[in-house]
Amino acid sequence: MRTRHLLLALTLSLPFSPMASALSEFGIEGMGVVSTRADEIRATLSADGQRIIWASNREGGAGGWDLWQATLQDKRWMEPQPLALNSAADEVDPFLSGDGRWLYFASNRKGGHGGFDLYRAAVAADGSLGQPQNLGPAVNGRQDERSPALADDGRLLFSSNRAGGSGGWDLWRAPAAGDGFVAPSALLGINTATDELDASWLGGGRAVVFARANAAGGAQLWLSQCRQGQWSEATLLGLSFNSADGDTRGAVIDANKPGELVVSGKARSPRAGGMDLYRMRAPLVDGDGSCR
Repeated sequence: MRTRHLLLALTLSLPFSPMASALSEFGIEGMGVVSTRADEIRATLSADGQRIIWASNREGGAGGWDLWQATLQDKRWMEPQPLALNSAADEVDPFLSGDGRWLYFASNRKGGHGGFDLYRAAVAADGSLGQPQNLGPAVNGRQDERSPALADDGRLLFSSNRAGGSGGWDLWRAPAAGDGFVAPSALLGINTATDELDASWLGGGRAVVFARANAAGGAQLWLSQCRQGQWSEATLLGLSFNSADGDTRGAVIDANKPGELVVSGKARSPRAGGMDLYRMRAPLVDGDGSCR
């Protein structure tokens, strides 16, 4: 019986496998390495599939929430390490740009424009990271900015509780301009009086997957598609634990396997701790590219 449990644990520690895909719509990510007894939220993967970066409140970091990294060895995530750019404040919401040049993230470290600001750090050819750069006042305001994500054309998507939205946390977009971004605008048609946060582009910007707060104090993942210049009415993402009494968020496309999403949530089983990371098949995107 002990051998059987060991084999099960090793199977669940794999990033994902065809067998898991055939058996279920989701599988846990890196049991005991990436997903642990602590909380893990919002993971991003490198385009070559050799690196995963996520946020965790586990012990061993610089303090509070930190960004962690693991590398793929023999088809398993191994050697989790906190990133050197972590501070005594919180670092969360990592996102690797599609070209692999930048790691975007949010932090409430000293020296920002408000609460949480958006930052990026250059990624060198050997995978090392440069010093964090604040995205500046064109994006960051006196309130909070979280969950940065980029479309293929460089459009920045993020969440903020700044004024000018529909209330509470809303989704905002900022077109690319040179090496930076222009002033953002709210995503009309998706934002409501309820909190919308933690979003990512799908299909090159033709759809948005995002978290919307629920009555239980958590969030659920929703999908909206662009059609003729407008965002469609959002539909729940088809995932068994994406429930009204649960907490599911942080959906990000795997850059190495664009047919798969990595999401944060609390499944009944398999489960490692609090918020764990899971994989699921990405939803079909049939929107158009007219929502700029």
